[in-house]
Amino acid sequence: MRSKSMARTLVTATVICAVGAGGLVTAGTAVAAPSGKQQVVASESVAPLAVVNLGLTSAEAQKLQRWLKTYFGYTGAIDGQMGTESWKALQRFLRQSSGYTDAIDGIVGPNTVKALQRWLKSAWGYTGAIDGIAGSGTQAAFKRFANGLS
Repeated sequence: MRSKSMARTLVTATVICAVGAGGLVTAGTAVAAPSGKQQVVASESVAPLAVVNLGLTSAEAQKLQRWLKTYFGYTGAIDGQMGTESWKALQRFLRQSSGYTDAIDGIVGPNTVKALQRWLKSAWGYTGAIDGIAGSGTQAAFKRFANGLS
């Protein structure tokens, strides 16, 4: 009799544990499930954070950042990472030297690259097309420019 009672107690305890564990598993997935509401972020509040070195090493980018700081209002860190602020300063330079007419937004789009290519063609041996694509020729000329800075 005692063994039947013990067996019933063990079975009952096992069932209670299993139900409890199932409840916890279900609760865990229910908590993790999305609510169906989507968050919307206004585009005005999002700033591009991409680093676009166009083939420059960190040391070459630092040379360029120092030059941009001296002449074109770059106020960011001299960290060798050509981010938005570096490109805004470079766009200011390109506006002055290469007919860049787009926004000073720090985005390395095709018009920024075309202006860079025009300038590199005039002064740093770029021989490719002015096509807005920063290929190997553009990157090589950009490196020559950065390395020519003191």
